[in-house]
Amino acid sequence: MRTRRPGVNSRTIMAILTVIVFVNAALLFSVEPMFSKLVLPLLGGTPGVWNTCLVFFQAALLVGYGYAHALAGIRDPRRRTAVHVAIFALSCLALPLAVRANADPPPGNGGILWLLALLTTSLGAPFIMLSSGAPLAQRWLADSGHPNAANPYFLYAASNLGSLVALLSYPVFIEPSLTLSAQRTAWSAGYVILALAVATCFSVIAWRGARVAKKLSPIPISPPPFRQRATWIIYSAVPASFLVGVTTYISTDVAAVPLLWVLPLSIYLLTFVIVFSTRPFIPHSWMARAQPHVLVIIAIPIFWGLRLPGLFGIVAHLIVLFVVAMVCHGELARRRPPPLQLTEFFVWVGVGGLVGGAFTALLAPVAFNGVYEYPIVLAIAGVLLPAGVNGRRPRATDLLIPLALGTALLLVTRDLRPLPSPVALLVTILLGVAIFSFRTRPLRFGVALAVVFAAGQLRDSVRVGRSTVLDAERSFFGVYRVTRDARSKFVRFYSGTTLHGAQSLDPARRLVPLTYYHPDGPAGDVFRYTAAGMQTSRNVGVVGLGTGSLSCYGHQGEHWTYYEIDPVVARIAVNPRLFTFVRDCPPSVTIVLGDARLTLGKASAQYDVLILDAFSSDAIPVHLLTREAFHRYLTHLTPHGVIAIHISNDHVDLEPVIAAVAQDLRLESRVRHDFIIPESDADEGRTQAVWAVLARSPSDFGPLWDDAAQWEPLRHRADVSAWTDDFSNIVRVFYWR
Repeated sequence: MRTRRPGVNSRTIMAILTVIVFVNAALLFSVEPMFSKLVLPLLGGTPGVWNTCLVFFQAALLVGYGYAHALAGIRDPRRRTAVHVAIFALSCLALPLAVRANADPPPGNGGILWLLALLTTSLGAPFIMLSSGAPLAQRWLADSGHPNAANPYFLYAASNLGSLVALLSYPVFIEPSLTLSAQRTAWSAGYVILALAVATCFSVIAWRGARVAKKLSPIPISPPPFRQRATWIIYSAVPASFLVGVTTYISTDVAAVPLLWVLPLSIYLLTFVIVFSTRPFIPHSWMARAQPHVLVIIAIPIFWGLRLPGLFGIVAHLIVLFVVAMVCHGELARRRPPPLQLTEFFVWVGVGGLVGGAFTALLAPVAFNGVYEYPIVLAIAGVLLPAGVNGRRPRATDLLIPLALGTALLLVTRDLRPLPSPVALLVTILLGVAIFSFRTRPLRFGVALAVVFAAGQLRDSVRVGRSTVLDAERSFFGVYRVTRDARSKFVRFYSGTTLHGAQSLDPARRLVPLTYYHPDGPAGDVFRYTAAGMQTSRNVGVVGLGTGSLSCYGHQGEHWTYYEIDPVVARIAVNPRLFTFVRDCPPSVTIVLGDARLTLGKASAQYDVLILDAFSSDAIPVHLLTREAFHRYLTHLTPHGVIAIHISNDHVDLEPVIAAVAQDLRLESRVRHDFIIPESDADEGRTQAVWAVLARSPSDFGPLWDDAAQWEPLRHRADVSAWTDDFSNIVRVFYWR
């Protein structure tokens, strides 16, 4: 008997359905970086904003999958279509897309719940409808009687391809070309057009499906067993957790910007495209064999407490994400159910994605005082090595041998410094070989990774002659450590991996500002040479508290106001067991909690000197450097006051950005690159620093204006314009090295 080939109508519908799924996914994932950028200024520009947004997106994705699963329970395709089209039309009432915030965010970790509520009210309905698009399209196809109905999963690959294209296009084409207002308008128009296309196409498919359904008897569907559901959850949770962890890693020390958000997410989606393709071009077995290699390679620097530098570190962690996601998503593809269970499959995949993302973005900042979730998930990934490659049953030795390895590591490496010590190098090689030899036993391999990570933490806590951790805390805005170095007699404050201030333990130098704020550096010049700085009684505002060391430039009777977004930083700065600048320096100090753009806007004070020194690790929040932000600063500046901006950065060239804003607002400007530090000063805690100063008139700079040997005009770049709240392009000012 000859099989009837699909007619032109079938092929046309197939093409239209594929395009709809592609566009649906493109809208879904283009709105993620766009809306996250819209809400970023409301919470201090911290990388935690994107992580919280990711959790919301995963939760909304799960709701969309649940909606698709519930809708699939309506057997009549025409009734199902009518319900979906009606709800899709109602979701258009949420347009045009806008941030609907009724109140300012609360300080500290309370901003997480505030942001989740904001995302729900502003974006929830359209995002949920778009989330349901891929599983619904696949189920519609499965019920349509189309020749491809037996394997509709290829539409999931098309969906993820649309997501990937949208994500990569955003930082490369959309963000540099369109303002946020134009992006919101274009997206809202695209959503309405998609709603019309879905109504038309799904109605045609439903009419065809209804004719097929009359000829077929219902097929009983038995629910998948618990173990299968648990497998779907775990294999989707691990890559989702990795996604959030890697994103935090690469954005914390650079900037919370869409470019660094979409790189990990694009790799994550690419793995879905590959594994759910009809013919994956990367065999699953290749990735299964590669996973032990990349996990061992990334475990070694974590054990030694080393951070892989710059671009090399970013690429290394992205490779780990790709391999682990390929293996886990490949297992999902291998274990996918028949088409009639398709929507339930996606529900459990969504549950896993939400669990993994929530663990890293929401639970970890509360439960841990360090970034421990990343090595935890690495160890779990080791346990999940595919059984097809390493299918041996667990034994007691799978626990005992790794524990013995960890004990030996503690004994051998207790007093060792990290590389390039010859002994440390030998230990590293032997450690890597030992862990890799466990790859044929997944449980032993994963437990060995966990034990090695734990041994590294314990070693650092007891190591002799190294820095002692006086305090370690974590919040929505960052990870903080206060250490005391017995050799150099300093107490240092770190945010993430970046030094944010220090205090000498020498009583004679206890109140001397150190690091980027040294008296012989640019900060000292601001308070020594500018017209406002030379006054004996000043009103000073500082955006960013750190250790509070700048207040030691103040005089008795002065009032200084610090604007600090994170209550944890405030607690550290005022704790006399850690730092005493705020307590002992001459001026009276007030600390105002909240984002500076919001809290400064409510203030009525006029400042003679306004300092911008807000960092999250090494990243400066973009919204504090826009034209609108500086316009607000000027409204709080006395007629002859100055604005001093700390712009030291290893990843972003902020000088032309400040130059463009100064030119746009017709301000005079100067910059000092304090790179040549005498060895004696370095020993006393002085570090390299770059500061810019802005004022309305050259006379406001005082003698600093004439110090051309050190204070130069800011460097302009023709391709860098002033950033605004509606448009910024950080790609152009990256240090691509």
